[in-house]
Amino acid sequence: MVSAVAGNSVVDMTWRSLLSERTLLLNVTFQPLSIISVRRAVLLVLAEKAEILNCSDEVLRSESLEIKVPSIVRLKSYVRAPFRNRAPFHRKALFARDFYTCQYCGERADCIDHVLPVSKGGRNTWENLVACCRPCNAAKADLLLENTRFKLRRVPYAPEPLAVAVAMKEDVPLEWECYLPAPLALTV
Repeated sequence: MVSAVAGNSVVDMTWRSLLSERTLLLNVTFQPLSIISVRRAVLLVLAEKAEILNCSDEVLRSESLEIKVPSIVRLKSYVRAPFRNRAPFHRKALFARDFYTCQYCGERADCIDHVLPVSKGGRNTWENLVACCRPCNAAKADLLLENTRFKLRRVPYAPEPLAVAVAMKEDVPLEWECYLPAPLALTV
């Protein structure tokens, strides 16, 4: 329990941490839209714009209302999903996408390599970056793949933005898994 002293009395601050927890927001079609705060989810439910599909054991209480803390909420009407820009690049998410495996030899990856080297016009994009081990990175140097003995194990791709957002969070609730895009495993 978190508490603060206001004057001579102790005030329970647990509700503040509960309201900042996160909730998975689904469209009416059960398509994941985003991860929102519990506060936003509760406001959507109270405005009758969303329904609770899954909730935790925690309860938010007011003088006249008691509501379980939602873990997953679903909108009651269809919302056009906003145009999703590409997922922002994160080193941690790239390693997760490539399963912490060198994309050239299959050993444990500990660095990142540009498939098309920067010296040859390569950019820092999901499709041009792969996880690799230090020996392969040093051996490939700034050569093109066709000029080396290396072959990619998998074609690099840009993961969905929501998959990256979820991957960057820790302790994703198990009940979210059936709604989320292919997860990026962040642990080895």
